[in-house]
Amino acid sequence: MLRKITISIYHPNLVYSSFNPLITRQLSVSSFPPNPSYLKSLCSNGRLREALVEMAAQGIAMMFEGYDTLLNECVNQRAIREGQRVHAHMIKTCYLPPVYLRTRLIVLYSKCDCLGDAQRVLDEMTLRNVVSWTAMISAYAQRGYSSEALNLFVKMLRSDFAGTEPNEFTFATVLTSCTGPSGCNLGRQIHSLIIKRNFESHIYVGSSLLDMYAKSGRIHEAHRIFKCMPERDIVSCTAIISGYAQLGLDEEALKLFRQLLREGMIANYVTYASVLTALSGLAALDLGRQVHNHVLRSQLPSYVVLQNSLIDMYSKCGGLCYSRRIFDSMNERTVISWNAMLVGYSKHGMGREVVELFKLMREENQVKPDSVTFLAVLSGCSHGGMENKGLEIFDEMAITRDGEEPEMEHYGCVVDLLGRAGRVEEALEFIKKMPFEPTAAIWGSLLGACRVHSNVEVGEFVGHRLLEIEPENAGNYVILSNLYASAGRWEDVGTIRELMKEKFVIKEPGRSWIELDQILHTFHASDRSHPRREEVSAKVRDLSVKFKEAGYVPDLSCVLYDVDEEQKEKILLGHSEKLALAFGLIATSEGVPIRVIKNLRICVDCHNFAKFFSKVCGREVSLRDKNRFHRFVGGICSCGDYW
Repeated sequence: MLRKITISIYHPNLVYSSFNPLITRQLSVSSFPPNPSYLKSLCSNGRLREALVEMAAQGIAMMFEGYDTLLNECVNQRAIREGQRVHAHMIKTCYLPPVYLRTRLIVLYSKCDCLGDAQRVLDEMTLRNVVSWTAMISAYAQRGYSSEALNLFVKMLRSDFAGTEPNEFTFATVLTSCTGPSGCNLGRQIHSLIIKRNFESHIYVGSSLLDMYAKSGRIHEAHRIFKCMPERDIVSCTAIISGYAQLGLDEEALKLFRQLLREGMIANYVTYASVLTALSGLAALDLGRQVHNHVLRSQLPSYVVLQNSLIDMYSKCGGLCYSRRIFDSMNERTVISWNAMLVGYSKHGMGREVVELFKLMREENQVKPDSVTFLAVLSGCSHGGMENKGLEIFDEMAITRDGEEPEMEHYGCVVDLLGRAGRVEEALEFIKKMPFEPTAAIWGSLLGACRVHSNVEVGEFVGHRLLEIEPENAGNYVILSNLYASAGRWEDVGTIRELMKEKFVIKEPGRSWIELDQILHTFHASDRSHPRREEVSAKVRDLSVKFKEAGYVPDLSCVLYDVDEEQKEKILLGHSEKLALAFGLIATSEGVPIRVIKNLRICVDCHNFAKFFSKVCGREVSLRDKNRFHRFVGGICSCGDYW
């Protein structure tokens, strides 16, 4: 027989009420015993709504096992409304859930981004354990609420609840919120607690510690922890490799990857993505191909993240055809996939390809362009000499992005676009009309354009503006000095140099790299450290003579010293990219392409030298500088002498 009184089980306001044992309600009560296995069967088949009907039918007969089954399914489905009904049913039937079920409620609300509701559940708990605290700390940490996570951790340490000592999972979770300089200081304090409570050797805690130090730029401390770990898993190995790669310590990241492979590490897709990031920084195409082969042999699923990393690596190593092949083969493309391909074309100065791919993205209409997309397109138009198309796209941005205004970076792209096209005065007027205060990067872009187009008047104004904003940036002094030198104003060049000495500003020395047989050879300006330095220097001099016979004329304006022409030419021959090219010629077989990477922008003379190199020596040259790629074939550069 069934006694039945029908009432409404769900009311949204009840969700936030305290569990009050004094509340009494007459509910549907079956004379038959509850059937937990039936609820479990419904939930295991995804029939959550039917399970909620069964919950209502059981009324006050619902017990722990039934609630546990329902809450777990709500968590699995991220079903917030259904979870609220379960919570409300507990309240209305005066069921006092144990700590475990209350913790499941915290997890449910957290996973459904209802952090306020999750916090209320925790606040109402008269008993708490480590799992309850950790679940809430994790919820804040995973969503970037670092201060809330750290404050809750401190509250946990000060609490009077029994059994709430932080465990390895608590420490591992809270460390993810310790980022940046201030966060790292807190992280060091937490590290002290970890040592006192003997959790440092735990694999989860160790991985979180080294990740925290790496992300805070303290890579040596991260490596020390990594070496001291009694047991390492793929997470800790990936974290330390990623730490090196993200800090630009690409050679160290690659060296560590090789070492760990020899020690038996089985890399996953995150590990490979981190290594590919390092190879992108080194522009090591041959090594990148080897890593790609590793990925193929490991038969990993087609993770979008990994495919995006491959696209980025190949484009930064000068292998755009491989990037496009991977891009075209993808079953799923995120906005990051499109952006990686667009940035690749942009860095290679292939403006038309950028515009065509952007058009395809709009036509497919599967992914909405974001701010990075527009930056890549505008930059591509700038590097490709398509200023009118770039201005047209900039004007369309507000409409394309649902009325969203262009950001500072997009205005900076327009300044760069106008400046590269020689429209320096127009770029200056554009800056004056911007709705933002111009950044140092925008002024710097215009100063560079003034140097290229020898506009001393505007350049002098912009240069002194920059020295006020960024007195510590050596690049600004160098470009302004270049501008004065090109105009023969040596007294002003001297003034700038004296100012650099007063401000203790040091120019970053030029460096170039070339990969040979998986070894990276580094050359500095006027390098005397390479073991084959004499041979390399002699080859540069020999090439200069041959190139002059073919029409090469050294551009002495690239020398910033007031010395005679012979001395200027000697200085030019010591530039690092010339040394790298000469080494590549004597160290590789005939016809092999030569790939060079430089830390600074290539100068006009080295650009001309590379053009003659590709023509006279019959070698294809791929040279990546600080700003973009140059591909030299038969005396012609892919940039069209527009960079």
